[in-house]
Amino acid sequence: MIETADLAFASRTYLRLVESVGLTGSWGWTFATDEQVWSPGLYRLLGLEPGSVAPSYALLRDLVHPEDRPVLETARQIRQGEMPGHHVARIVRPDGTERVLSLRGEQFVAPDGRPRGAAGTLLDVTERDRLLVFRRAEARRRRALFEATGTWFTAQSFEPAERVRFRPSPELVELTGRPREDLTEDIAQAMVSSERRHWHATFGPLIAAGRPFVVTPSIVLVGGGERRLRARYVPVHHPGRADEWLIVNAPAEGEHGLAPDAVPGALRRGLEQAVAGCHLRAARALIGWSMTDLAKASGISFSTVRRLEENAEAAFGRSRHAAVSALRQAGIRFALLDDGSVAVGRA
Repeated sequence: MIETADLAFASRTYLRLVESVGLTGSWGWTFATDEQVWSPGLYRLLGLEPGSVAPSYALLRDLVHPEDRPVLETARQIRQGEMPGHHVARIVRPDGTERVLSLRGEQFVAPDGRPRGAAGTLLDVTERDRLLVFRRAEARRRRALFEATGTWFTAQSFEPAERVRFRPSPELVELTGRPREDLTEDIAQAMVSSERRHWHATFGPLIAAGRPFVVTPSIVLVGGGERRLRARYVPVHHPGRADEWLIVNAPAEGEHGLAPDAVPGALRRGLEQAVAGCHLRAARALIGWSMTDLAKASGISFSTVRRLEENAEAAFGRSRHAAVSALRQAGIRFALLDDGSVAVGRA
């Protein structure tokens, strides 16, 4: 049987462990005595040494960025019983660095309804906020690319034991006007009727082969017209889990080759996995490199280079990407052609 004291100790220990990561902290304020407390984690979160300043809600608010400060309740409002809200605001540490915090609070009242105290927690969400900003910027860039050129990128996983099922992209839904549910059930509904049987029979074997390939289906546009697409499928192999297919879709009248430099990082890595030993040898020949030269430029061993050129290394290994990267920096370009083959050239 667990005693109450044990539970309290466990609770304090758990809180200390959580706060030691430096991502959260808490504060409390008893109005009758005007006693205020900050947890050690809150001091660290604010960039202060624990105990270096007297805990104060007013000081906490003053550390918030001037542009964000108006959204927080004032000390007077809290004292008068206003419930601390949920806010996301920047704080400026004494060393000048900024962090983005999520602030939540709670008000405590006496039986007669008078405000008795308040408390709150703060959580550092800086990295989440930065990731959200990055994702929004990436979404804007991809949208601009789609509007300017009709090109978009998608990712798809296929379970080997199941029939091929696609997750329709927002761009395909927009182009065809078809409900997402219909396209999820049968992606061929986006295609012209005369091609559906062909692509139904074609996609499964191509996916099962596990090699890059290019298909050129025609889709029916929302206004009734047609557009032929060039869709390049590139598998990205992950050790221990199912492969992911990265797909670049573009109007068929565009470029007939896809160079790694022109695509996002994940798709570029997938394209590089299609680079075989013969391509590495051809690339070395174009710039007059020996295997020793490639090993030195890529930072991998001579024996690893030899295994790569003998196709004895895993397609998803880091050494392959290191070798391809070194060759690219030396002026070599690898491109995936419409027939699924890889072309090697010199810039």
